[in-house]
Amino acid sequence: MSRRQQILDTAAELFAQRGFHGVSVADLGAACGMSGPALYKHFAGKDAVLAEMLVSISRWLLDGGRAAAAAHTDPDDVLAALVDHHVGFALEHRALIVVQDRDWSSLPDAAREEVRTLQLAYVEIWAEQLCRRGPSMTRDRARAAAHAAFGLINSTPHSGLLPDDDMRTLLTGMALAALGG
Repeated sequence: MSRRQQILDTAAELFAQRGFHGVSVADLGAACGMSGPALYKHFAGKDAVLAEMLVSISRWLLDGGRAAAAAHTDPDDVLAALVDHHVGFALEHRALIVVQDRDWSSLPDAAREEVRTLQLAYVEIWAEQLCRRGPSMTRDRARAAAHAAFGLINSTPHSGLLPDDDMRTLLTGMALAALGG
């Protein structure tokens, strides 16, 4: 793992525990085994850490969504792959879900716009597949269903009371059922 990735991973955990404003550059540096000022070799500042953290995970989700859509022709198969991808994200990156929810307003404007653009594109992948299942599904209803599925899956930091394999099975089954699969 690169030093840069170590900083991002450590920052995600610290921000999730104490909030973006509750973590200083010195705290982050110490948790990474370096001085606070040494952090500036890797990032322009704490804002840049938050921005890269949330932009990169949004890009990763979108790339995985595109790959799922490209790998299958049947919309049910695509939705199953999308749910699997998102559940994997939620189980592996609980801290990022907390940070996104709690510290969204601390994100620099340009990064917030980029994250929003990436997330909207990700929602559209889900909505497209839901609309492909039948003519009765409107685009707005499909978007709402996608967001509802995200809410269910992204509850993992708060509802993850089971071992990860059991949570994966539970979340996958519930999300697919909620999407009508």
